[in-house]
Amino acid sequence: MKPLKIGITSYEKMKARTMAIAQGQYTPGRSDPKVWFTSMESFARVLSDRNRALLGLIAQAEPESITELASLSGREKSNLSRTLKTLEQYGLVRLKKGTDGKVVPRVPYSDIVLDMPIVMAGTTLTVATSM
Repeated sequence: MKPLKIGITSYEKMKARTMAIAQGQYTPGRSDPKVWFTSMESFARVLSDRNRALLGLIAQAEPESITELASLSGREKSNLSRTLKTLEQYGLVRLKKGTDGKVVPRVPYSDIVLDMPIVMAGTTLTVATSM
């Protein structure tokens, strides 16, 4: 498995980038992030310690259903389903239909790499000084 590269940038920059791609003005490079977040806060909510532990459990145990994953993780199936759908929206989990109609969760990446600027455009830096 390969790593997933995640980027953090403003909504405006994400929108401009998407428009440039759609208009053929920009072609994403192989090293560009595949998933984008608009803030560290949104990144932290989706990839909380608990959700990263869940991703690790899925990668190691390879459960054959959400029911099996609920049993392994100790999470309620309904809450787990919502979490998995959110993770799927960001491409962090793939939910496949099994041969018996069960939903099989899989993690398609071995690692997550975060690509983010230290200072985002439009951010004002305030420096406190003492006299």
